[in-house]
Amino acid sequence: MRVYEAVIGLEVHAQLATRTKIFCGCPTTYGSPPNSQTCPVCLGHPGALPVLNGSAVELALRGALALGCTIPPRSLFARKNYFYPDLPKGYQISQYEEPLATGGTVEIEHRGESRTVGLIRLHLEEDAGKSMHEGFPDSDAMSYVDLNRAGVPLVEIVSRPEIREAEEAYRFLQRLRSILRYTEVCDGNMEQGSLRCDANVSVRPEGERALGTRTELKNLNSFRNVQRALDYEIRRQTDRLEAGEQVVQETVLWDEAAGVTRTMRGKEEAHDYRYFPDPDIPPLEIDTRLVRRIFRTVPELPAPRKRRMMRQYGLSEYEAQLLTLEAPLADYYEQTASASRNAKAAANWILNDVLRELKNAGLDESDIPLPATHLAEMIVMLDEGAISTTAARQELFGEMFATGRSPRELVRDKGLEQVSDEVQLRRLASRVLADHPVQVEQYRAGKTGILGFLVGKVMKASGGKANPRVLNRLLKQMLE
Repeated sequence: MRVYEAVIGLEVHAQLATRTKIFCGCPTTYGSPPNSQTCPVCLGHPGALPVLNGSAVELALRGALALGCTIPPRSLFARKNYFYPDLPKGYQISQYEEPLATGGTVEIEHRGESRTVGLIRLHLEEDAGKSMHEGFPDSDAMSYVDLNRAGVPLVEIVSRPEIREAEEAYRFLQRLRSILRYTEVCDGNMEQGSLRCDANVSVRPEGERALGTRTELKNLNSFRNVQRALDYEIRRQTDRLEAGEQVVQETVLWDEAAGVTRTMRGKEEAHDYRYFPDPDIPPLEIDTRLVRRIFRTVPELPAPRKRRMMRQYGLSEYEAQLLTLEAPLADYYEQTASASRNAKAAANWILNDVLRELKNAGLDESDIPLPATHLAEMIVMLDEGAISTTAARQELFGEMFATGRSPRELVRDKGLEQVSDEVQLRRLASRVLADHPVQVEQYRAGKTGILGFLVGKVMKASGGKANPRVLNRLLKQMLE
């Protein structure tokens, strides 16, 4: 039986985090009433002329620099011609022969190894509107169009066909999203459509260099759906080849409910769009001084930050990977680790407890209600023996997260101070030993497991406030 391999290339559309559209002053606010954010420019009225948004250019340049792209001194806007009801001009302003940036890479981790996936290009373009075919009383007979998104600024980032598995595509998107969010180029919200992905996939016998016939996957609105759709399409194409059938070049839609891809239309080629330079927009000249200024605004990115945090804090690769996916979470961790001087405990509390509470509350990493200084203070109190781990988990953490109150304040109000005074603990332990002579003799006869019973009795006598470490040491001394 022949072994087949997949060849995958991704086209990612990221909405730039500007307040206004790319060629007019209309706002880009998500969730506004349909067709309330439009003007003659984005509606394509005759005589209306586009004016390029400088903020969109700067954000696109920052993203390109973060990805290691080459920035040529000149790029050109072109008209991409096609008809669809949500494209009021009858063409989309994009870039084709002379894009804003070329090359670049995205570093991914897969199967315990790091490697880079090359990029072909990054270019600016405007978004189209949105056709709505469901959700209305007459949706069985009519479709509706919302043109609020028409003219929203995008960058399209095109990968080289170097991805071989659906999980690799998932890792690529995850890392690319992190980079775009670290640099504040895009908020990366796939549910709101500000990050969208199309995938080109083909299958060929392993070892062959020629590419197979490809299909383009659309309607991929989450990382999970990207992976599921690619897995399905790879299996579908492989099954056809093994059955002696041909793969048809086409555009397919992912049907999430059914878990299958469905034919949408024949796959277009570039010549079908009749690209030509837009006569209303002059060539975009990029000054090297602007590039240098923007480069200085690029922050430490996820991959190098992950490596540094592993070295600096002694984190495992898994811990560092999770903590650096989002810049606010990485910042929060570093603040906690620095203030508590216990990097390992900070990682454990954040990865296990903070992330759990965030998920339960429906919050993301930029909205952590528990100040890092308070979490660090609780960790210090644990290390000092001022509170028990049980008290921290069962009595303190949840209320700290919910109210933002400091741990010392809550410990005082709840009477949770842990007793570490040896004189007081020795007095309690003496009474317990006197009340349980049989267990004392059993311990001294070699049944050392009875120590747990005696510790429990002293803990009960102290109202659960005895410091377990101090108490264990004292009891051993007194018994031996």
